[in-house]
Amino acid sequence: MSELQAENRKILEAKLAKLRGRMNKITDDLRQEKGALSPDFAEQAVELENSEVLEHLDGSGRREADEIVAALNRMDEGEYGICVECGDGIKEGRLKAVPAASMCISCANEAEKAA
Repeated sequence: MSELQAENRKILEAKLAKLRGRMNKITDDLRQEKGALSPDFAEQAVELENSEVLEHLDGSGRREADEIVAALNRMDEGEYGICVECGDGIKEGRLKAVPAASMCISCANEAEKAA
């Protein structure tokens, strides 16, 4: 395992633990908000908006956690730093900037254009 890979593993594992803690808190908050709505219509609007924001944050956190888990799995399988699209190496600078990167910059740009 390279020094960069070892460093990125620590970064990714710490980030994953933080994300999971945040997602657990969001899940708890969403469960509490699922109770009866306030009788005040203005308060109901705020409660519903808060739930939507929490659900968006939860979904975003889960996607990020999935990307991190995938990167950790690529490390375990000896495929970390190899683009999942073209098979070329991912440059060290990109891996330093985005430790969970699964694609080289060219493929990532193409995927972004297609989206």
